[in-house]
Amino acid sequence: MSVRIGVVGAGALGYHHTRILRDVPGAALVGFHDANPERADKVSAELEVSSFASLESLLDSVDAVSIAVPTPAHHRVASPALERGLHVLLEKPIAVTLEEADDLLAIAKRTGAVLQIGHVERFNRAVRAALPYVDRPRFIESDRLAPFNPRGSDVAVVLDLMIHDIDLVRTFVGGRIGSVAAVGVPVLTPFVDIANARIAFEAGAVANITASRVSRERMRKLRIFQQSGYLSLDLGAGTGEFYRLQKDLDIAAFVQQAQGAQALESFVERIALEAPEGEPLRLELESFVQAVAGEMPVTVTGEDGREALAVALTIVHDIDRSLTRMAGPAPAASGA
Repeated sequence: MSVRIGVVGAGALGYHHTRILRDVPGAALVGFHDANPERADKVSAELEVSSFASLESLLDSVDAVSIAVPTPAHHRVASPALERGLHVLLEKPIAVTLEEADDLLAIAKRTGAVLQIGHVERFNRAVRAALPYVDRPRFIESDRLAPFNPRGSDVAVVLDLMIHDIDLVRTFVGGRIGSVAAVGVPVLTPFVDIANARIAFEAGAVANITASRVSRERMRKLRIFQQSGYLSLDLGAGTGEFYRLQKDLDIAAFVQQAQGAQALESFVERIALEAPEGEPLRLELESFVQAVAGEMPVTVTGEDGREALAVALTIVHDIDRSLTRMAGPAPAASGA
């Protein structure tokens, strides 16, 4: 039996949710709702999908919804769906505050609804290919740079872009986070547009994450260093490589006999990381439908989304404190 599903929000991202859900196995796309009637009419005509005039009318007609509205509206839109027991795929971040996130989790638990968070980079081909080789990382370096886009600029870059990498780092390392230190500055918006965070895990691993939405070029790269080798991932291209010492190499003898600088190929084995092709958003939507049908566990749970948000908000607060310290005390008014 197909899952009757709808989409809330038909903006830049919601458009693609609607487009893809038309032919996802196990899903029957009922339609979508967008608060802008002109946008709704345009998308409905282009994709030949029914547009619902109100959120309530859509919720009355489906078993599940994919929500792709601006972050400040996540709780307001997702909570009535979950209250009805409808299954929800909610774009990242899960909410604006931890209180909102906790409320959504509580509703989902009470009604038995599936709540999946749209951390789509989990489905990136490079990430899927790297996971079998990840083994207790010690240091991770991540860079996510993008030109300015008004979409997402209603929150700090930490919640807009960096939260992808926060979720990936937590996925690769696992365990509890011990400390966070961050810096950042607003450039084009009232919110922080460039940020860097150092995340230290209790087990000893460290991640250094940089995110910017005022870059001239796009870059989404992640490097993982561990005892067994070094992984280099290009998330934009969906490719990656794993470098490790040659299996039959006697490293002590090699070091003793080496004369001068050595070519990397003389002691390192390069493995091209491979995973099946697949559009990440399509894979995410397929996984949600399968989770709703009980065919597989939820890939990115509401709890995962809540933990990523908690780290992101810690970073935002640390940046706010650093900006306050940099500004210093206001100058005293001069006397007459």
